[in-house]
Amino acid sequence: MRMKQTPEDKVVFLNEVLGAAYPNPKSELHYESAFQLLVATIMAAQATDKRVNIITRELFRVAPDAESMSRMELDEVRNLVRSINYFNNKAKNILEVSRILVDRYQGVVPGTREALESLPGVGRKTANVVLSNAFRVPVMPVDTHVHRVSNRIGLVCTDKPEQTEAGLMKIIPEAWVIAFHHYLLLHGRYTCKAKKPDCGHCSVASVCDFPDKN
Repeated sequence: MRMKQTPEDKVVFLNEVLGAAYPNPKSELHYESAFQLLVATIMAAQATDKRVNIITRELFRVAPDAESMSRMELDEVRNLVRSINYFNNKAKNILEVSRILVDRYQGVVPGTREALESLPGVGRKTANVVLSNAFRVPVMPVDTHVHRVSNRIGLVCTDKPEQTEAGLMKIIPEAWVIAFHHYLLLHGRYTCKAKKPDCGHCSVASVCDFPDKN
């Protein structure tokens, strides 16, 4: 009988298999700067990347940077993002963030967690997304996909995203962290879906602990 694999063993396997499936992975949000990534990530809460990309195409055409965004009126921003969930709060946060960046940081997005999390609408996950993708800091953003996949496979056994983040950071080599986040996210988005996981076509089913896999 095969010995049960440890989470560390599974990380090595996943890095090889999912790394082959998703070579050179990156965020599916469209952006050309740290500022645009920050705005897009704020927008992405409770929304799909596909919907965000549709909206930001026009938003970034009108206001591609913090300076231009900060000069807009709230109604202008609201009208541009009104097809997204919670558009009122998101429009307000985007405008406030832009003005703070101009006033405090010369329009440049800061590269520290403390500074990012001090911005309106920016929590730990959003800060981690910006740090990882824009600044290449080895941190682990945990969204619903990463949390679900990590627990189903058995990398962690956690209830909260913060616990998942801490657990993953203990077992994933630092050099792998940035890419590994994308592996888990993309696997959750396209294969290990919340309601109907496609276990029959899953490349990592052999190491998965999910009791309901088919």
